[in-house]
Amino acid sequence: MDEKRSLAVTEAFVRLHKDGVIYRDLRLVNWDCVLRTAISDIEVDYIDIKERTPVRVPGYEKLVEFGVLTSFAYPLEEALGEIIVATTRVETMLGDTAIAVHPDDARYSHLHGKFAIHPFNGRKLPIVCDAVLVDMNFGTGAVKITPAHDPNDFEVGKRHNLEFINIFTDDGKINSNGGAEFAGMPRFEARVALTEALKKKGLYKGDKNNEMRLGICSRSNDVVEPLIKPQWYVNCKNMAREALDAVIDSTNPKMEIIPKQYVAEWKRWLENIRDWCISRQLWWGHRVPAWYAVLKDDELKELGVYNDHWVVARNEEEAKEKASRIFAGKTFDLYQDPDVLDTWFSSGLFPLSVLGWPDDTKDLRAFYSTSVLETGHDILFFWVARMVMLGMKLGGDVPFGKVYLHPMIRDAHGRKMSKSLGNVIDPLEVINGIELKGLHKRLEEGNLDQKELETAKEGQTKDFPDGIPECGSDALRFALVSYTAQSDKINLDIQRVVGYRQWCNKLWNAIRFAMTKLGEDYIPPEEITPATLPFSCKWILSALNKAISKTVVSLDSYEFSDAATAVYSWWQFQLCDVFIEVIKPYFAGNDPAYASERKHAQDTLWLCLDNGLRLLHPFMPFVTEELWQRLPSKKDSVRKESIVISEYPSAVESWNNDVVELEMDMIESVVKSLRSLRSQLAPNERYERRAAFVVCRTDDACHIIKKHELEVSTLATLSSLDVLSEKDDAPVGCILDVVNESLSTFLKLKGIVNVEAELEKLNKKMEELQKQCDGLKKKRSAPAYQEKVPVHIREVDEAKLASLLQELLSFKEAREHLERENKET
Repeated sequence: MDEKRSLAVTEAFVRLHKDGVIYRDLRLVNWDCVLRTAISDIEVDYIDIKERTPVRVPGYEKLVEFGVLTSFAYPLEEALGEIIVATTRVETMLGDTAIAVHPDDARYSHLHGKFAIHPFNGRKLPIVCDAVLVDMNFGTGAVKITPAHDPNDFEVGKRHNLEFINIFTDDGKINSNGGAEFAGMPRFEARVALTEALKKKGLYKGDKNNEMRLGICSRSNDVVEPLIKPQWYVNCKNMAREALDAVIDSTNPKMEIIPKQYVAEWKRWLENIRDWCISRQLWWGHRVPAWYAVLKDDELKELGVYNDHWVVARNEEEAKEKASRIFAGKTFDLYQDPDVLDTWFSSGLFPLSVLGWPDDTKDLRAFYSTSVLETGHDILFFWVARMVMLGMKLGGDVPFGKVYLHPMIRDAHGRKMSKSLGNVIDPLEVINGIELKGLHKRLEEGNLDQKELETAKEGQTKDFPDGIPECGSDALRFALVSYTAQSDKINLDIQRVVGYRQWCNKLWNAIRFAMTKLGEDYIPPEEITPATLPFSCKWILSALNKAISKTVVSLDSYEFSDAATAVYSWWQFQLCDVFIEVIKPYFAGNDPAYASERKHAQDTLWLCLDNGLRLLHPFMPFVTEELWQRLPSKKDSVRKESIVISEYPSAVESWNNDVVELEMDMIESVVKSLRSLRSQLAPNERYERRAAFVVCRTDDACHIIKKHELEVSTLATLSSLDVLSEKDDAPVGCILDVVNESLSTFLKLKGIVNVEAELEKLNKKMEELQKQCDGLKKKRSAPAYQEKVPVHIREVDEAKLASLLQELLSFKEAREHLERENKET
């Protein structure tokens, strides 16, 4: 509404009107009888009604029934009897101006060109033939036509040159056109009165349940009424074609929509576009820059009666000048149109007006068109398409090269957020936290009626019995980014946000712990040579490199959930769960034997924290800024003032080490197996250090596990670890697990092994493995397997089957070992 934006809106209207793109016409609009204005399609919500359903409508004490199809008869002239029609809106029959039948319907062929008589005003209603609207197999095959109050009937009215009679006032009452008997009645009270009047005249034929969609204004909850009004329109046909080509032109696309699934919606909207009504009857907005000239000689003096009396201009002075030329020699008075423009019209100019258009500014020349627009998919047409259409028409190019559409946020149950349901989540309340009584107070300060208020409070009490805990903006931001994998909807569960808040705390504590390992006098090295590092340091840098690559690629392709997952997984499962734990022996008691490893671990840890915080920063800006500022700086280096302007991490080729990662995968599988065995112990025994054994069936596995006994013992919290080969005697007094075809783990028990329980566990796992083997064998024995399945897939299946069979053999050996041990005891 500021001066520059108002100037742009006025200039756009004037130019588009001059080009014939904007025009004035008498058409149907979505009318809100409470707000007393036309509303846009996006402001209309639809309720699916399956059967007779009472609905609360603003301004009515009693509930109004919808989902009812009422049948009644119109008397025919010349004593031809009657013709039966049906409607869900009985009140609109006061505006009926015709009855339509199908030209091929033999039942009504004798009525072609005849008339029905309106029972309440005597109006003659022509029987018209219309194959477009009428389905002769539906209902009676006769359709009442109300051109001024139904979109389909409006088109019939134009095709057959029917009379358009508006029967409603702007506030939804019957006007004088509806007849003295019903004038002044609210429309839904008139519905009841008309039904009774039809019964008295013997014309009522009954009613039945009818499935329908009811349009509701999202702002007022009023039932939307199609109303005929003179309004300003934008002819969108040519602009829509250009906007469509900008996206789907395979040879020269100018704009990309992400995710690609919405290209189909873009195509559907623009291929079926209708002219855009931009008039609004509101007190606030950009006023229409059009003036109506009332000539002294005019017979009718009402505003807008004569469509050729409108003058479009940038201001009143210019309007007077134009009117003087148009109506030369005539006396006139000018009155500006009291209507304002649809918000989407001014919003559609935003990419241009924000850069100074219509002036030829430096910003406009330098930055138009822009790079990326990010918005919700629900306004792809209402805002994005209009920005593209107006941008191409007035700016000469698409306003942005890419459009990223984020999902819509719903509650945890997948319901659309609604004040009346009490499930609206205010981001500030998630960030700062709020008690249940605070949520209730917010509802009480709104405009809900008492019944809606009670329903909303019940919903809040059910979903947030203890209110919403303080989560902070970082946790909320990370949760929403993680949710983007849910496509078009985010079913926001506050507990998930709470989980990320707790993770922020864990991150904070982990880094504070890591900082104690660096020490107060620590100075990071200028560079690190990966080849000289201990195994665990090589591994974490290689893992970090993969996380960086995955994050950058995901961000570049707008896969934000994948990027968030990559960062989170590295921090949680690799740095915190593994690396920080596995380097603890280097810092235990400052053992001189680990002096070199300790220094390398410090340098690697600093490198991980610096890169990891910068990698995480776009997702959690506040906690990462605070922690990054506490990191020590390199000697004589000039540190950036803020992490937000520091360089984003990029992959370092020398950090990649696939061999080390494969070895760590084996270590982690052994650790996971030993932890699983530990979890089977009694609760009071789970945290004691115990002896463990790993039996290796290949030399490679034996070599790797022996080489990394320290890492396995540390991560699995063992008192000792012995690595055995198949030739060695299997340990006794242990519970065991088969890791894979190459490895088995044994955890020492204090007491006697419950052989039966262990055998039951092994048998269950063997059954699962056997099913997998049988399924793979069945697949490979299929008649067309060799001919239709590609070679590389057959090779994968063959290797997988061999691995499963070997693993099954390992389980059999483990079972035999337990059975022998059982006999010996």
